[in-house]
Amino acid sequence: MAVGATRREEGAALEAWLKRALAHVAGRAPSSDFDLDPDQAPPRANPIPAAVLVPVMVGEVPQIRLTRRSPALRHHPGQIAFPGGRIDPEDRDPVAAALREAEEEIGLPPPSARILGTLPPHRTVTGYHVTPVLALVAPFAPHPEAKEVAEVFDVPLSFLADPARYRVEGRRWRGRRRHYHVVPWGPYYIWGATARMLRQLADGLAATR
Repeated sequence: MAVGATRREEGAALEAWLKRALAHVAGRAPSSDFDLDPDQAPPRANPIPAAVLVPVMVGEVPQIRLTRRSPALRHHPGQIAFPGGRIDPEDRDPVAAALREAEEEIGLPPPSARILGTLPPHRTVTGYHVTPVLALVAPFAPHPEAKEVAEVFDVPLSFLADPARYRVEGRRWRGRRRHYHVVPWGPYYIWGATARMLRQLADGLAATR
């Protein structure tokens, strides 16, 4: 069989797997930074709409592309995140917002992304209602926006698709102990909302493998 035909079949199988995972988690209630600490204050009543892109990079080894935020940022400096941000009035929907933010932050050409759907929303402790947009993305050279992104890196999908890689940790925050999901990979400490959204995807992928 030709190499090109094999790659197309592998790509089709990957897309089908991701779509099954989306269908498995569809309809779930929004997750929250407070899920592990239900006795603490809930998110704000009127959270700010936001969207992030969960880019699954197509290649010999499928990977998820993440960013390390600039240490100069006021909010969440140096943390691992998906490209994304608040939904602006000119954005027609979360998909448009996620693609716009990904283009601004890491130079992703919008036509390179094949949108597969959305994961359940996630509410953050900082008052955002985040819609994760899952997409298959053709290879491209990232161009980080220096004021926002310190680094762009990829993590194998096979690693992030394994729920056993995730654990719960905690630390004191505003005088109380707060718990959160983590999925460390090499030198990168992926935690909080990013890890929680990845765990949601991992649950769907593991259940439909």
